[in-house]
Formats: sequence, C-alpha cells, structure tokens
Amino acid sequence: MRAERLPLTRLQSLALSLASFLLLAVATMALGPLITGGGWWWLCAFMAAGTLGTGAALRALRTPPSLIAPLELLAVVVLLTMAFGGSSAFAFVVPTGDTFEVFRGLAEAAQRTIEQQSVPAIPVPALLFALAVGTGLLAIVMDLIVQTFRLPALAAAPALVPIVIPGLLIEAGAELGTVVLTAAAYLLLLRVDVRVRRNAELHNPDVGDDAPTVVAPRRVPIGSTLAASLGLATAGLLAASVLTIATPSVSSSFLLGTAQGTLFARGVSPYVDLGRDLRRPDPVPAFNYLADEGDRPYFTLLTIDRFEGEVWGATERAVDGDNTIERMPRPDGLAADVAGSEHPISIRVEQVRTTWLPVPYPTTSIQGLDGSWFWDDGSLNVRTVDSSTFGQTYEVTRLALDPTPQQLRGAGAPPAALADSLALPDDLPDVIRTTTEQVTAGAASPYDAAVLIQQYLRGPDFTYSVDAPVSEGYDGGGYDVIAEFLEKRAGYCVHFASTMAVMAREVGIPSRISVGYTSGTPSDERIGGTVRVDVDSHDLHAWPELYFQGVGWVQFEPTPGRGTVPSYSRPGAGEESLSGIPLGPSSTPGANGRPEGDPDRNLAGQAGGAASAASEWMRNGTLALVVLLLVTAPALVRSAQRQLRLRRVRGGPRPAGAAWDELVASAVDLGIPADARGTPRALAALVSGRAAFASPDAAAALVDLRDAVERERYGPDTGGDLPPAVARAGTPPAPASPLIDALGRVRSALAADAPPAERARATFLPRSLLAGARGGVGRRAPRDA
Repeated sequence: MRAERLPLTRLQSLALSLASFLLLAVATMALGPLITGGGWWWLCAFMAAGTLGTGAALRALRTPPSLIAPLELLAVVVLLTMAFGGSSAFAFVVPTGDTFEVFRGLAEAAQRTIEQQSVPAIPVPALLFALAVGTGLLAIVMDLIVQTFRLPALAAAPALVPIVIPGLLIEAGAELGTVVLTAAAYLLLLRVDVRVRRNAELHNPDVGDDAPTVVAPRRVPIGSTLAASLGLATAGLLAASVLTIATPSVSSSFLLGTAQGTLFARGVSPYVDLGRDLRRPDPVPAFNYLADEGDRPYFTLLTIDRFEGEVWGATERAVDGDNTIERMPRPDGLAADVAGSEHPISIRVEQVRTTWLPVPYPTTSIQGLDGSWFWDDGSLNVRTVDSSTFGQTYEVTRLALDPTPQQLRGAGAPPAALADSLALPDDLPDVIRTTTEQVTAGAASPYDAAVLIQQYLRGPDFTYSVDAPVSEGYDGGGYDVIAEFLEKRAGYCVHFASTMAVMAREVGIPSRISVGYTSGTPSDERIGGTVRVDVDSHDLHAWPELYFQGVGWVQFEPTPGRGTVPSYSRPGAGEESLSGIPLGPSSTPGANGRPEGDPDRNLAGQAGGAASAASEWMRNGTLALVVLLLVTAPALVRSAQRQLRLRRVRGGPRPAGAAWDELVASAVDLGIPADARGTPRALAALVSGRAAFASPDAAAALVDLRDAVERERYGPDTGGDLPPAVARAGTPPAPASPLIDALGRVRSALAADAPPAERARATFLPRSLLAGARGGVGRRAPRDA
C-alpha cells in the first residue's frame, strides 16, 4: 500500500503555487473599501508572488520540506528590506541592524495609524508595512497548507482573513464581487489540486498484494469531479457571504479611528472639558518654542465650526492624502493686498501626546516632523495618521497678517460655502438675540459689530472664573449655557469664545472657535536673537475666529485677562485715540485646584484613560476571537464528525462501519497511509505492525473491530426486508458498547505510537477532513467493478 501524499513534479508544484498566489491576490482585494487608492494592492501582490515564488523555486531544487517555511520567512524579510529598508540595507537587499530598527519604527507607527485613521485609510508607509508583513505571513501559511501538508481545502482559512476584516470595520463588509472572485479562485485551487493528485496517482500506481482491484482509466475525466468541486465552491461562497454580512461591525474608532479621531487624544481634554485642565493645581509642561523677540502667536490644535445648539463640534472630514504638509496652501479668503510677514518658529513638544499639531494660523511651511502629517481644508489644522506630537521637534513658518480696519470694514458678503458657519438653531434663547442687538446697536459694518462684541465681553461687567460655571451648573458652550453665562457674567475662555461666536453669527458674520494654546511665558534663555517661550497646561485656551471676505479668518480675543487683543480689533484702531481696554501680554489666572474624585485629575502627559484601554481590549479581543476561530475550525469540525459517528455506533444503522470509518480517519490524521478503499483486513495488517499493538489488549481490540466490520459488510443482512427466518439465521450486529470500547483502545494505541508533533497536527490540522473532501471529488469505481 502506498503513502497518501505522492511526490509531485516541478510543474505540478508550480501549478499549485500559481493557484495559491491567485487566491491570495484576489482575497486581498477585499481590503479595497478600507484603503484609498490601489498602489497598496500591488505591494501585497509583490509580497505574495515573492514568497510563494521562493517556495516554488525551493521545491524545484528539491529542498527538504522542513526548510522551506523558514527560508520563505527569510524571503519575506528580504522583500520587506527591498520595499522599506532603503539605504539602511546592504546593496538594498541584505538587512542590517539599522534596517530592523526601521522595521521597529514602522511597526510602532502602524499600530498608531490603525488607531487614528478613518475609513478609507491613507496608505502611509507604516500601513503599507503592516499590509506587506500580513500578506507575507498569509502566503507562508497558505504554502504550508497547500504544498507541505497537502490540505488545499484548508487554504480557505488564510484567504478568509482579508475577507472577514472589512466586516469588522464597516457595515457593508467586503464587496460581493470580491467574495465571488475569491470563491472562484478557491474553486480553481481545488480543481488544480484534484488534477495534480490524479496525475500523481496515474504515475505512481499501487502495487503489491494489498493494492485495490479497481483500476482508474488512464485519462482523468473532468466530469467526475466537476459537480463536487462546484458544490464545494458554492458552499464556500455562501459561507463567506453570510460571514461578511452577518459579522457585526466594530465601531471604527476601535480599529481604524474615527473621522476626527479622539479630539485631543491623550494629554488635552475635549473642548467642553477644557476648564478641567485649566483648574489643575500644578501646570504640566506642554511645549516650548524659539521665536523672535516680541513674536507671540497663538497655537491652534483644532478648529470647531459646527454649532448644533446644545454643543459645538468639529465638522467631520476624512484625511485627504493629497494635503501633505510639504505644501501648505494659502488661507481661504485672503487677498493679495493684505499686509503680512513670515516668521520662523522652532517648536519642541514635551508632555502633550495628541494627533493634532500645535501650529499658528496661518502657517506657510512645516519641516522636521516624524510620521505622516496632513492639513485639513479650510481650517489648516494639521494632524497625523501614524504618529503623535509627543517628543516632536519641528520648524514652522507662520504668516503674521496685519489687516487694516478699512479692509475689514469694507469686506463683502461671505461666500455661500460658509453657510454652515452662519447657522444658528431656531430656538436660540431670546437673551442672546436681545443682548446682541443692544451691544451692536449703531454698528456701521459687521466688523464694527465684532469689535463692539469683543469690547462688551472684555468689559468690567464680566469676570474670568474657571469655578463659577462648575459650581453653578452652566459649564460648556451650548446656547442654554451661553444664556446663563450672559446672566451670571462669570466664566472662562470656553464661555467667552462660544458667546462671541454665536453673537457674531447673529449679526451675519461667519464664525468658528479655535482650541489650542496662548503664546506662553518667555524664559530667560536667549539664543541668537531669539527667546525661548514655555507653554504649559494653564495656557490652554479657546478663542473665536471671524471671517471677512478679502481677509479670511481673523482672530479675536473676548476673554478678559487672557491672551492678547489683536491690534486690528481694538476699538478706535486706525484712529488717533485708542480704547483703554487691556492690551498687555497674556496673564495666567491662578489655578484653584481640581476635585479629588475627578477621574481626569492626572490626565496630562499620561498614557491614556479607561476609554482608550477599553477600546484596545475590545479590538484585541475581537481579533483574537477571529484568529482563534480560524485556528480551531478544523479541530471543531473533526470533533463534530467523530461525535456523529459515535452516535451511529450507539444506535444507528451499520454501527461497525461507523466505528471502522472513525478508525480509518484517526489513522489518517496521525499520518498513517490508511486507504478507505482498501479492505479492513489490509488496514488491520498495516496498523498491527506498529509498536503500540504489541500490547495484547490493543491487538485484540483491533481484531474485534476488524471482525465486526467484516461480518457487517460481508455477512448476510440481519434485518430490513429479509424474511424473518433468514434474518434470525444471520449474524447479529456488534453491540454498541464493545465497539466503542474497542475503538477507544485502538485510537489510544495509535496516538501513543505517534510523536507529539504528529498528535498536535492530528488535532488542529486533521488530514482526514481533506481525505473526505477528496472523496467527494475523487475517482469513482464503475458500477460493474
């Protein structure tokens, strides 16, 4: 009797490698809805072709099978070096220590970009590296399954990985067309395997006394396997379709971020909770910068422009991969006749860890950042998809604008595109409208109205306080809070900025709110005509920006005791007499402490909170569950098959046959070349020669099973439609309990005789499942054989 796995020719092995490549290349197309562009797929195809091609070449050279997988892994490293190693590699191919350091950095950045990006994600280098590594590993697994273990039916497991992932992240899951193509590629792999096996069998005929008496035709018939192959493919297609549709999608923030990501990630609280950071008893260093003496800009993190009545929010915009910081655009609405000058600033971030970069508005260039950074349309906010601000050192060139009051006063009507920046809820409280009318009465232009609103809020009737809104229950920025604030007249920057932004919209001026930092506190350090300025958590701030056609978005400062009032917004600007409102440098109010029970008490500079940890646990748990199901699926199917056979033994038809089928399957799982087409006596002779059956108990159990199945197969029928006299004269079927006991003893002996690695493989990659699949697509004996 011959071994089940027959040697393949080089051409046959190459055919299986090509079919495996096609299956993996098509399956990776399922990731298309998650990633922009198509260049990433060519990288995946390159990795799959290089890995599977290496395996095919090694087999052509008759390399021992045990060495192929390690050498394929080495090939993956070389391919990654070619794609990502760059100048760190020797001759661009041989990795060095620096190359692996590059890989480490890319792996860390890949985790960040998966957490921060929205769908569809931008294929930044870190994400491409993760895709390349994943494809290479899937290719090794598929090659092992198809070529080394000769279990191509299980190639569906690695192919399902890219099919399942979209279902976890987006509601629609993988596209149906891709699923159909993947099923077709899987069918082709099965067909190629069947043909390869048939040709191998025809070139390696069975010989000896135990050879089967049925001889297959010398030509491999296509029709004999087509129906079964189509059935397998249909079942696979239906299973994949149901899986991708039924898989509950995880909130995109768990795996690929959200459209905006966490507002300030770690280190800075969201807008409505900004006051908690201002109430810290001890300030936490944020960043420092070197600038020319007297150059004190504000630093914007995020711009908030959507007012929905109860809350302010940022318009959700996906990252545009074309908006790289190498070319920062000119600010919206800025005419050429507005005076401006460029000022270089060098920034070093200390304990702020966020995906939003602190930069002045507007900025014309940014250099020196690590990672992939992009600017948002309109706001010019800068954010990353694979890095963070922590530890960054970079240089910016800011454009300091100096519009004249005449230019602002002569601004035309705002463009229709800014309609959302004028939107107000219908149920705006009357106190807001009444106050706006009273404050802006007599204003000659929208600009004059804005100056009057700022002057009103900075006047002596209002008090800066980080505690009053909390103690009296009106903290936040919604219209009800603004109405209460106008009555109480005590709050901090959130209240002043929100109030001015809403009042500006009420008089027809587009408005938005910037959240970031004021200019900080100068230090005693002077370097080459520049001064180092320190910025900490007490410098967190929110301020309104108003739009004037021909000038664009300009900053105002309505919060008393905070920041600096721009020269163009001072009452009487451009005239000889100036108002006596506070014009001095930024002053930081004293911190009044935070409640001991505040869960965000030590937020700044720390590595995340409970929500971040929970989302990471859910993400990792979901992925671990998917991997566990894929790994244990063959074992679960095999266990279910065994239980069904034992059920037949206990009370079904032909119990001895069911017990013998389980014995044959157990032998195949353990690598014994058992052939279900052979006679029970031939298999018993093969098995009894193994060392474990030197035990009389194991040998007797094997003989009992053999005799029982022979009596059942070849003895007279004991029931059915036979006459009672014949039925009574026949040999009764073997009782269930002795059969199960005998089967258990034989299976234990087989397992004891196998090495641990073979037993583990029999559990997790049972060969009998493939043998059963081949039984459905294998040769059929003629009826008259």
